[in-house]
Amino acid sequence: MGEPRAGGGGEEGGALGLVPGPEVNRIRCLAPLPSQPGGSRNDIKQVCGKPKVVGKIYGGRDAAAGQWPWQASLLYRSSHLCGAVLIDSRWLVSTAHCFLNKSQAPENYQVLLGNTQLYHQTQHTQKMSVHQIITHPDFEKLHPFGSDIAMLQLHLPVNFTSYVVPACLPSQDMQLPSNVSCWITGWGMLTEDLQLSPPFSLQEGKVGLIENTLCNTLYGQRTGQGETYAVHEEMLCVGDFSTGKSICKGDSGGPLVCYLPSAWVLVGLASWGLDCWHPAYPSIFTRVTYFTNWIDKVMRLTPLPDPALAPHTRSPPKPLRAAGLPGPCAALVLPHTWLLLPLTLRAPWQTL
Repeated sequence: MGEPRAGGGGEEGGALGLVPGPEVNRIRCLAPLPSQPGGSRNDIKQVCGKPKVVGKIYGGRDAAAGQWPWQASLLYRSSHLCGAVLIDSRWLVSTAHCFLNKSQAPENYQVLLGNTQLYHQTQHTQKMSVHQIITHPDFEKLHPFGSDIAMLQLHLPVNFTSYVVPACLPSQDMQLPSNVSCWITGWGMLTEDLQLSPPFSLQEGKVGLIENTLCNTLYGQRTGQGETYAVHEEMLCVGDFSTGKSICKGDSGGPLVCYLPSAWVLVGLASWGLDCWHPAYPSIFTRVTYFTNWIDKVMRLTPLPDPALAPHTRSPPKPLRAAGLPGPCAALVLPHTWLLLPLTLRAPWQTL
């Protein structure tokens, strides 16, 4: 306990850490977005970051269907491995550490979009095959969790619907106002030792951005096995000292999005932090603005896959297996409203 951990690998997969909180106010639904294949970057900019289900939720709880339509589950051999974020009709981003000690063969991975309940696929679900995985060339070259970002190219483009919409990418020089509203989502562990229960609903919570200087002061007080845990310039510090809201095991690669004048912008990707027993220690996210140029370059220069070579996705989809999660349970938990507890992640440099 106390070591930094990175979540979401193989048998460690799970969801966001939460405790009971206040109720949600009413959600209103807007007109549905017609189903359409993704197009050019200009087309993406017109639809990105604009969910068709809106509503302010206080304190965090089960997410409403369609409220975070860019949230994806990255499946490894049919089990939830990590979160991922749709940014284009053929592209998602996640964190590079999700692929450590895993097969690098794309055929072992799929992406699940349009779901709010992880293991309950509906007519809105899009289960997509991965064509290739591109991890950042500088991942962990300079320091642990450095350049913790990866891109996933799909064989076929997704259809944009009311339940599947990309998040907007930030400009490299984007500045966030001090009062910006930022949220995290995922299917990770609820606490250090409590897994998400059926129906495995997507969890959400509002968080604040914390200066890296303060984060380094906090993490500088913790050392272990000769390591000092540092927050570097390509990282973001996120949390809430009053409630301890943050991510937990299995949320790695999931989004931190902030609402700017007319759309939700992808600001961070869940990367690492201390375990869920330490509410004083914020969670660390990959800073997306630091990698905007790399993301754009990869999307521009990567050839499109041959659609004829796309694997067939069976319909109805094969039931998913929950890695490290219980199967259909005899006892279901009653509905709750939840607040996020702090991060529990396993460091990739530790022996599992």
